[in-house]
Amino acid sequence: MNDNDANVQEEISMMDGLVQLSFLVQGVLNRIGAEYELSIIQIRLFGILRDRELTMLQLAQYLGLDKSSITGLISRAERRGLVERRSSRSDRRVIHVKVTPEGHQLIRVVSGEIERHVRTITDKLNDAERASFMALASKLIRD
Repeated sequence: MNDNDANVQEEISMMDGLVQLSFLVQGVLNRIGAEYELSIIQIRLFGILRDRELTMLQLAQYLGLDKSSITGLISRAERRGLVERRSSRSDRRVIHVKVTPEGHQLIRVVSGEIERHVRTITDKLNDAERASFMALASKLIRD
């Protein structure tokens, strides 16, 4: 095997590892989401909104959704009493979304469950490996 073949094999292995890790985390999110009747996109929505209030447009941009999709997503959460919408004081066309107390309670419970399940994956690492993993993951996901 020449150097080029080794590099290709290493990239495939890295890709494979990242994909497998992604599948593990997606599996956790799917299982917990199903338990609390939340889709992965709803889990992402609450992850974004948990500590701030955003406009519908900002949420659509964060989640990569079009206007009708974000409207449906927020409407479903609003029907469950998890979020509320309000018009901007300065521009009535702008709608702000914030999490209700019930939504915050659900976020706390779901976040705790996700953390507990993900910890079973990361507990296989020692402290030094965990610190390295976090540093590398942070570097990869930075814009």
